[in-house]
Amino acid sequence: MNVAAGIPHEARRRRPPMAAFVWRDLRGGIAGLRIVLACVALGVAAIVGVESLAQALNDGLGREGRTILGGDASFSLIHRQLSPEERAFLEAHGALSTIATMRAMARVPDDAALVEIKAVEPSWPVLGAAAFDPPMATGEALAEKNGAFGAAVEEALLARLRLKINDRFEIGQATFAVRAVLKSEPDRLAVGVGLGPRVLISQAALDATGLIQPGSLVRWTTRVAMGGPGGAPDDAAVQAFIADARKAFPQAGWETRSRLAVSPDFSRDLDRFAEFLTLAGLLSLVVGGVGVANAAQGFVERKRASLAILKAIGASGSRVVALALLEFLAVALVGALTGAALGAAIPFAVAWGFADLIPVPLAPTVNPAIVLLGFAYGLLTALVFSLVPLGRAHDLPVATLIRDLAEERRGLPRARYLALAAFAAVALAGLAVATSPQPKIAAAVVAATVGSFVALRLVALAIASAARRTPRLRSVTLRMALSALHRPGALTPSVVLSLGLGLAALVALSLIDFNMRAQLRRFEPGKTPSFFFLDVRGRDAGAFVDFLKKSAPDAKISEVPMMRGRFVELAGAPVDKVHARDDVAWALNGDRGVTFAAEPPKGSEVVEGQWWPKDYSGPPLVSMEKEVAEGLGLKLGDLVVVNVLGRNISAKIANLRKVNWRSYTINFVLVYPPNVFRGAPFSELVTAALPGKDAPEMEIALLRDVAKAYPDVASVRVREALETVEALVAKLALAIRAATGVALTTSVLVLASALAANRRARLGDATILKILGATRGKLSAMFLSEYAILGAATAAFGIGAGTLAAWLTVTRIMQAEFSFDWTAALFAAGGGLAVTVGLGMIGAWRVLGQKPAVYLREL
Repeated sequence: MNVAAGIPHEARRRRPPMAAFVWRDLRGGIAGLRIVLACVALGVAAIVGVESLAQALNDGLGREGRTILGGDASFSLIHRQLSPEERAFLEAHGALSTIATMRAMARVPDDAALVEIKAVEPSWPVLGAAAFDPPMATGEALAEKNGAFGAAVEEALLARLRLKINDRFEIGQATFAVRAVLKSEPDRLAVGVGLGPRVLISQAALDATGLIQPGSLVRWTTRVAMGGPGGAPDDAAVQAFIADARKAFPQAGWETRSRLAVSPDFSRDLDRFAEFLTLAGLLSLVVGGVGVANAAQGFVERKRASLAILKAIGASGSRVVALALLEFLAVALVGALTGAALGAAIPFAVAWGFADLIPVPLAPTVNPAIVLLGFAYGLLTALVFSLVPLGRAHDLPVATLIRDLAEERRGLPRARYLALAAFAAVALAGLAVATSPQPKIAAAVVAATVGSFVALRLVALAIASAARRTPRLRSVTLRMALSALHRPGALTPSVVLSLGLGLAALVALSLIDFNMRAQLRRFEPGKTPSFFFLDVRGRDAGAFVDFLKKSAPDAKISEVPMMRGRFVELAGAPVDKVHARDDVAWALNGDRGVTFAAEPPKGSEVVEGQWWPKDYSGPPLVSMEKEVAEGLGLKLGDLVVVNVLGRNISAKIANLRKVNWRSYTINFVLVYPPNVFRGAPFSELVTAALPGKDAPEMEIALLRDVAKAYPDVASVRVREALETVEALVAKLALAIRAATGVALTTSVLVLASALAANRRARLGDATILKILGATRGKLSAMFLSEYAILGAATAAFGIGAGTLAAWLTVTRIMQAEFSFDWTAALFAAGGGLAVTVGLGMIGAWRVLGQKPAVYLREL
């Protein structure tokens, strides 16, 4: 019988619009839909926040680019200064200012430390201002007084050498007095971060050190301020000027930058890191999608009476599903608005609270495109995960909606809802790939996420199947707990899906972090270099090696000649037109080490082509590392043009080498025959590996001896350099863990939603068992056993999947040995178990406190 038949036609024709139904229902509260709001808000906040903060950093660089660069354009040369012709050309376009940067040793009577020298002209800084403590002018801080040049140093050097204001130290052959602590430099980012504390001195003081010699590893950077009476030139004029300079001096070999790209490396790394964190935010949003699905299932369960009434008065199945979907999307929209507001506020909060701690200026703004992207992600996720559970209500008869329990109504909805869900999922994946700067990486993450969901579903089926096939146990508690794992409507899929992905990500990141730190800390006495000695002049190399052998007779010492050069042309194409593979793009950024040898370097093997004879004297040849050559699209016989010492060297690739970078021997991407650089000034790169357990103490003693005997040699102590790198890795790991924390928080919310959606089924079980005589203690033990088994199984999957992901990353991408850390595994296992059991028992306690009569009256 059609219940709607008795309703007047006019009444049915004047049905209120669906929006009115949705509004009336939401006015009664959003109980059960809070998880939708929370999951969408967290994911959108993470995505919008990361993207907005990255844009604020990039906009800050663009806004302050002229100040950070120290001009409108800069021209950097290594080994040499500008020629008179080059200087005249640049001066014709604006005012010039030059700085010199290099590594050296700062010495006191009983100690020495590696420092990063920055030598400036009296007019520095041309733009912006430096901050000193105590406050003073730059000229006053660096002036020569009482036989000592002034120096402004970072606090790290004061602590390292136990210095204070007005104390003296030496660099090379010059004496310096600490006049002030260097707090900030307007052009710090353009110069880059070094391995040691910054020491700011005058260029007259640098000349007095005696460190500047032919072949010295010193970088001269000349900034050009093009502004005249009319102010700074426009961007097109700056770009045209740089292009004209390159055309006028094609063999200059200088590295050029404009105020539009102050630090390309920083901007590139920032974009990649932001993309990773954005994908992590998307992962948390997708994990939250499981919570949306659980909430949708619970919604149908709670609203079955309302849905039955709607169908009884003539609403079609499609209309019922549309009403539920509209209600869900309305809540998701509120969640997206909340998340977008929180995410957009992050750059403003960072600028307000941490601006002084960030060496990059922030320019926070609200970008509508980023906000809309967050909206799209949030709403698409809600749509993907709600369509299938809501679509099941389409074909359910009124009696089923009113009387039957949730677990008896499972099944797939109509094909139209499956197709819409699939279309929304493809749109979500396509959006992630299309908006990513690196589509391949985004596609890999999307594929991995889909694969993880499939794997988690299979794990849930395996757990249910194992529970079903378990022999009959004597313990009633365990038998009931196992049966709860595989019955219709079991919590198994929801728990595994909600926690499995988050735990796997946590384990993977923890193991990758552990292995990175282990690689940085791994020392093999007598094999791993303890020192790299830079700027050992070729004529002094023999005496220096003899000195090392005398000071550390058991040390393993290696030496190779070294110069610096930068790629100019590859296989006939200018380097700026070459599309390098992502993993070797670093080879085209900045200067590369260049060496020459009569024999293949140790730790490398010629895999293609032939090595040149020892007495080779023909046209220039070059040997390249195989992976780099392939990543740059090069092969045997191609011509490679590299600028060294202001001269373009065009050489044919004679062979390709496979280099074992972990062999602890000195190796270079580019190796030339000795005749190519005959007569050119060069320095020697020397390494020393100290053996024995007392190596750290021996290193300190050798550092002091070398600093006294060879003050112009820069000693890079490997342990200290790796500690600097490890500190940076720790900061990056903190940001990554924060992003993972969002995903884990979402996982916990999803688990809570799964338990809430299953509450009615739990209540039915408890009621029936109570009627049969089960006590509260027995029921508690049954629930505890069920949740403990689920938590342990999910934690085991998280450990296994996370370990596999970490192993692939470490061995295939990082090309390093993998070590398993039980701490991360136990933390994940314990956390997953505790969360599952804790939340499960909280829900069970509420169920156990329900009176059976209340439930029975609803049947």
